[in-house]
Amino acid sequence: MRLAILAIFAAATSAGAQAGNEWPAWGGDLAATKYSTLADINRSNVAQLTKAWEWATGETPNTEPRTRPGNFQATPLMIGDTLYLSTSYNRVVALDANTGHELWSYDPKAYAAGQPPNGTGFVHRGVATWTDGRHRRIFMNSRWRLIALDAATGRPIRDFGDTGVVDLTKDLGRNGKPVNKLHYTQTSPPVVWRNLVIVGNGVADKLIYPNDPPGDVQAFDVKSGKRAWSFSPVPRDERDSAAETWLDNSWKTTGHANVWAPFSVDDRRGLVFLPVSTPSNDWYGGARKGNNLYAESIVCLDARNGHQVWYFQTVHHGLWDYDLPAAPVLGTVTVDGRRRDIVAVPAKTGFLFVFDRVNGNPIWPIQERSVPASDVPGEQAAQSQPFPSLPAPFAKQGFSFSDLIDFTPAIESRALETIKDFRIGPLFTPPSVGGTIVMPGAIGGAGWGGGAFDPSTGTIYIKATNQPALYKIIQPTRSDSLDADYTADLSAQGLRVVMPSPDSLQRMPPLPINKPPYGTLVAIDLNTGATKWNVTLGDTPGIHNHPLLKNLNLPPVGVAGAPGPIVTAGGLIFVTGGGSTLYAIDTQNGGVLWSGDLGQNGYAVPMTYRTKAGKQFVVIATGAASGARLVAFSIRAPS
Repeated sequence: MRLAILAIFAAATSAGAQAGNEWPAWGGDLAATKYSTLADINRSNVAQLTKAWEWATGETPNTEPRTRPGNFQATPLMIGDTLYLSTSYNRVVALDANTGHELWSYDPKAYAAGQPPNGTGFVHRGVATWTDGRHRRIFMNSRWRLIALDAATGRPIRDFGDTGVVDLTKDLGRNGKPVNKLHYTQTSPPVVWRNLVIVGNGVADKLIYPNDPPGDVQAFDVKSGKRAWSFSPVPRDERDSAAETWLDNSWKTTGHANVWAPFSVDDRRGLVFLPVSTPSNDWYGGARKGNNLYAESIVCLDARNGHQVWYFQTVHHGLWDYDLPAAPVLGTVTVDGRRRDIVAVPAKTGFLFVFDRVNGNPIWPIQERSVPASDVPGEQAAQSQPFPSLPAPFAKQGFSFSDLIDFTPAIESRALETIKDFRIGPLFTPPSVGGTIVMPGAIGGAGWGGGAFDPSTGTIYIKATNQPALYKIIQPTRSDSLDADYTADLSAQGLRVVMPSPDSLQRMPPLPINKPPYGTLVAIDLNTGATKWNVTLGDTPGIHNHPLLKNLNLPPVGVAGAPGPIVTAGGLIFVTGGGSTLYAIDTQNGGVLWSGDLGQNGYAVPMTYRTKAGKQFVVIATGAASGARLVAFSIRAPS
């Protein structure tokens, strides 16, 4: 008996060690902590990190149909010395984790249906996996399809759905109208819990018409592909109490409120946490008056059946494209001497909402505060919005004259002239016909890269972006894909300062309207809600090299971008923030311990693993289109 117990213990220890070497889910684990227990690369030796290998996707724009791959944004999985990832064009690829050698590739030919209408080109951030201990499946959500592949060969599992494919739009039609498949897309990976694969969807913000694609989250049996349950953030029945928050029965025809971001699961309890986005349309709510539950809410579901357990709405009657953009982060901390299982929700607003994971009670009080009213015809902005008492905002909120770029008096004067006709004000100042400058802008605050949580200290690390947007409400020209009284003029979102050029033949490059930092990395102690440190992250070369600024010897100004960090037991945070440099940052103080020039933007969340040969790697996706490459770093063994 004692030998049997020892054998079981040894097997469990070996399995645990192997799991610590791997990166089995997009966020490192189902809790989306983006944390690795590996410490082979640590504070003392990270300066020796060098490029180990790279792999090129080889994808190029197509002329027929006319499509282009966008940023390479994937975070690979690593299981058993094999990397599994998605490319911009939605191909699924398996690579040798030691060398980057390609083992197999599956092409769903997502581009055959033409360019997705999301404005970014094709992008995709990863895959999910399931195993019964003998066989492994890889799940890819491509456009309107959920695809199951054999992890050993890359071939479709023919007894899943229809010869390996499930049509995600099959049961989503409303009012007798089917979903337009070409308006339904995917960017974030599915989540697998037990024998269920759970998937959200993406809908382009510019698609605005009655019965536009809904944001239902759906779960399917991993073996058969049969739908097990679905949850609609927009009510499907007047008996749903949330229907009362959609005045004039607007729930019947309003779409979106989708979960395009990654999400997370409490594996032991079987709770799935959904970061829900804005309903249609993102900037004008005159056709959907009311608070619009469960849009822009954190929603906790029972993963077994899709039943709602609890929710909290972070933005009432959203008008700012303030989707919840990132996977909620699950952790355990000690608050006022009591151990608490929590969920931390990074928001585009620059707030971090923290709740008890089981009952949804806020860990620290959240107050409803009055906010500015709208002056847009037919609009009824919410009178109040929720403001957490802790933690403090991690990104700049609201826009004022003191935020204007001021590198020189001439630049500041030009910036003041640029904004003089626009409305400015605190967070939640509504869009207007004349144009409102809002901050955070469309990226956030927090972007889809979200936060990374160190369970040994209870600290979460969040990449923040300080970049405003101009929301000017117009009456659009109506079409099949844009049928609304009002919406935002998306061509006017980017607000820049253009200085006069002394050379009439050459236009002066534009500058941001606001002063730096444009990107920061923030450490927040979730035991207390206190900010531990806040540092400028990255740089923007176009500012340093600007003809009017190149002689000012500016310090790093930070980089705007959605990608977030990972954190390791080696005391390191790895992050690009959206720039062309991969940083290794000290968890204790935010100091840069190493940086690697990627040669092009690394617009992805990195990951790390240790192969069976005993070497730890750090991997990041870089570039776009024909230049897209997966780059691996390691510490070279002494010769």
